[in-house]
Amino acid sequence: MTDADLAALLARTAGQLLMTLRESGTASGKTLGNIGDATANSYLVHALHALRPDDGLLSEERVDDLARLEKSRVWIIDPLDGTREYSEGREDWAVHVALSIDGHAAVGAVALPAQGLVLRSDRPAPQAQRPERPRLLVSRTRPPPECTLLQERLGAEMVPMGSAGAKAMAVVLGQGDIYFHTGGQHQWDNAAPVAVALGAGMVATRVDGSPCRYNARETLLPDLLICAPEWEAPVRAALAE
Repeated sequence: MTDADLAALLARTAGQLLMTLRESGTASGKTLGNIGDATANSYLVHALHALRPDDGLLSEERVDDLARLEKSRVWIIDPLDGTREYSEGREDWAVHVALSIDGHAAVGAVALPAQGLVLRSDRPAPQAQRPERPRLLVSRTRPPPECTLLQERLGAEMVPMGSAGAKAMAVVLGQGDIYFHTGGQHQWDNAAPVAVALGAGMVATRVDGSPCRYNARETLLPDLLICAPEWEAPVRAALAE
């Protein structure tokens, strides 16, 4: 099994487990979110240890083993991105499985289980026709203040959405055009979305244009820009004004 096949299989299966758990009705609210996080994490961690025992691993739901810093290949996972959305019965949550090789998000899969989708870095989604007015994906609970500036200077339509993975994949799928985030993310929040976005020909960088680097000791990766290529220059010009 290739790394890309494995990432997609793990993301899909973890998503199926989460859907089964949610549909069972055995828990709700924060309890459901906590059980979902733990269940998906346990499955992914055990599967990766069994199938890629020589690789490093970084997970949001696991104590960080800094032995990963000595590895070239490190899996970076978010077992449930958008716990709040998941526990509320919404569709805008995701499962992230990425492989960092020498600090680069080389392989990734993002499952959108409630939408029945798994997007992969090695199988780009078909390019979508995009409107003239850009759609700016923002957090539905805490949009960065810079998004108001971008909305005004680009004449953008603001589209609130849940998890980071859901917003990034909306750009890849042509359901949005710009995902701009500041204010704090960690490597597991965006490694898989960045891998998938890059594989689809999207721009996926830090806000200053530098590449996203992974498997650093510090897990914080505080800002991100994922957008359709035609919007990179306008976004950077708007931010520079």
